[in-house]
Amino acid sequence: MIRYMGTRQNDDGAIVYVFIINGLQKEIREHALKQYPGCFELLPAAAKQKIAANRNWLSKL
Repeated sequence: MIRYMGTRQNDDGAIVYVFIINGLQKEIREHALKQYPGCFELLPAAAKQKIAANRNWLSKL
């Protein structure tokens, strides 16, 4: 079972997405979302748009 809880800024200043996965809290960075199947699909539309904008910006570098 996966449940999206929100976003948080960690000690390094990076934005992490907080999920409850099988009863354990996981803080997942944007680039690691693909390692956790089902997590990206649970993100709200605003978070998905922000990720898409970040990927678009990085592709221009």
